[in-house]
Amino acid sequence: MTIKYVVNNCFGGFGLSDIAIQRYKELKNINPAIKIYEHNIERDDPALVQVIEEMGEKANGRLAELKIVELNIDYTINDYDGVEQILIIPPNNIIGYMVAIGDDE
Repeated sequence: MTIKYVVNNCFGGFGLSDIAIQRYKELKNINPAIKIYEHNIERDDPALVQVIEEMGEKANGRLAELKIVELNIDYTINDYDGVEQILIIPPNNIIGYMVAIGDDE
């Protein structure tokens, strides 16, 4: 299963521009008058991913350089007396893969 995540790729921190927040609200059907705190948005939220895909650099907050990464996540469900847990199965070379995410530029 491939999941898209939005990550910040520079020092300063995750943040969205005002127009990106406005577009996010449109996609989520949120009243424009409601204040959105971007740190409360899940990084794999499909609406957030769409905003970044549509707007590119214009979506970046003041100190942000946002990019989308795709991760293949394999999982299994562990069942113990009816109580289920989702266990993530990491790829063989997860450390090398995570380091390579930031080196593509």
